Amino acid sequence: MEISPNALPLPYAPTETADLYPESDGKPMAETDLHIDEIFRMRQILRAYFAEMLDVYVSGNLMMYYEEGTPSKSVSPDMLVAFGVGKKARRTYKTWEEGKPPDFVVEFSSKGTVQNDLDSKMKLYASLGISEYFLYDVDRRYLPTPLMGFRLTGEEYVEISPNADGGISSQTLGLDFHLLADSFGIYDPSVGEWLQTPAEAAETRAERAEAEAARLRKELARLKEDK
Repeated sequence: MEISPNALPLPYAPTETADLYPESDGKPMAETDLHIDEIFRMRQILRAYFAEMLDVYVSGNLMMYYEEGTPSKSVSPDMLVAFGVGKKARRTYKTWEEGKPPDFVVEFSSKGTVQNDLDSKMKLYASLGISEYFLYDVDRRYLPTPLMGFRLTGEEYVEISPNADGGISSQTLGLDFHLLADSFGIYDPSVGEWLQTPAEAAETRAERAEAEAARLRKELARLKEDK
């Protein structure tokens, strides 16, 4: 009996090691709806920005295992970006299979996570060699400042000083992170533009198209009056 190609397991399907390296730690994704929304928004923005770069992987809330054979050596970053590993879908991130840790990690701090974010996670990410570690306090109540960035220098993280405009530059991504009135913003200094989610970009295009249509209607009306 011939097996249809459509019946074969997808590359994304669970592997034989799925039980040894679970896809979840059983903990909730985030503490509040706002945390979930902000994590999802940042992931959409960064995925859209790196969409054409096939060696860049953007994900979040994915179990990351960093010691083969020891499943307890794991962590689940809220957001991660890894260069040079390919864009394929993953169920977990195993550093020994990828050949490296992520290059950039963000944790969305909350009352229940802030101490861990500033202490044990920071030490862990530094020991793994993650180049940059950013923290964002959605509620703006718990971190020393609501948006913080750290860059690995030697074996320790050193806090990144804000730019003159208040943004915090990520050398790893080539982007600047900002606090906005009620959210965060990511700015691309190479082109002088704010990054958007696909939905936000579509809305912006629609608004520009409508503004251009209105301008043309006004110009047409003026030309008719001049005749």
